[in-house]
Amino acid sequence: ELSKKYQEPVLVSGTDGVGTKLKLAFALNRHDTVGQDLVAMSVNDILVQGAEPLFFLDYFACGKLDVDTAAAVVGGIAKGCELAGAALIGGETAEMPDMYPAGEYDLAGFAVGAVEKSAIIDGKNIKAGDVVLGLASSGAHSNGYSLVRRILERSKPDLEGDFHGRKLADVVMEPTRIYVKPLLAAIRSTGAIKGLAHITGGGLLENIPRVLPEGLAAHLVKGSWPQTELFAWLQQTAGISDHEMNRTFNNGIGMVVVVTAGQAEACAATLRAQGESVHVIGRIAPRGDGPAVVVA
Repeated sequence: ELSKKYQEPVLVSGTDGVGTKLKLAFALNRHDTVGQDLVAMSVNDILVQGAEPLFFLDYFACGKLDVDTAAAVVGGIAKGCELAGAALIGGETAEMPDMYPAGEYDLAGFAVGAVEKSAIIDGKNIKAGDVVLGLASSGAHSNGYSLVRRILERSKPDLEGDFHGRKLADVVMEPTRIYVKPLLAAIRSTGAIKGLAHITGGGLLENIPRVLPEGLAAHLVKGSWPQTELFAWLQQTAGISDHEMNRTFNNGIGMVVVVTAGQAEACAATLRAQGESVHVIGRIAPRGDGPAVVVA
């Protein structure tokens, strides 16, 4: 199978969990979305190297198995795999009495993908003048939830109440967007994508530098992308600075794409045609003595 599709396949793997977003799933008794979060965290991570996910495995651990809860979680995992084009080839369900409080569980996932050796995306060709595109996030994805939970505990909003036309509980549990199919299409059709950063823990400020060659910085234009209603509410409710919003959360951008300036518009159009909300959020510039990411 691999030898037919790739001349020199390189395997790329990733593993992750869902983090403390699970605590909200327990509190709200909503278990149908965290499975998609689980898949997204690993497949978006291997995607940044240009890898197409091939298969996924999950690990579900609890004190005593609640069949309905486990079924809801695995349903979400299956949906995530479908969105990512990955096969869910198996997993492990572990019952460990006394390890977890009643009604609680932990999740981990593992993805393996493949990329043509000549097509690996590693950021080394990024140059000053390249354009930074941002793909909109669906919400807080799976990061910053210790702070989200603290804000919810302190402000005690009605989670089942209306929040811009939806229940607030649905908004905070909105699953992580899976960027695999649109980005693979754009990578293959444009050949212009030089670097990708999945915006997870550490936000825009700490994830973008991972893909930048030494001596370069990403200059992002403040306000060049819309802040979601959830992030606006969190920032306002807790009085969080802009800097902290960009360091703790994805703040509205779930994936950053660095492209050659001349092909930025074509790349954005391809991604939009695939259903993504794309914003031109900045440019690559010489770093000098400053930080690797500047938002101004």
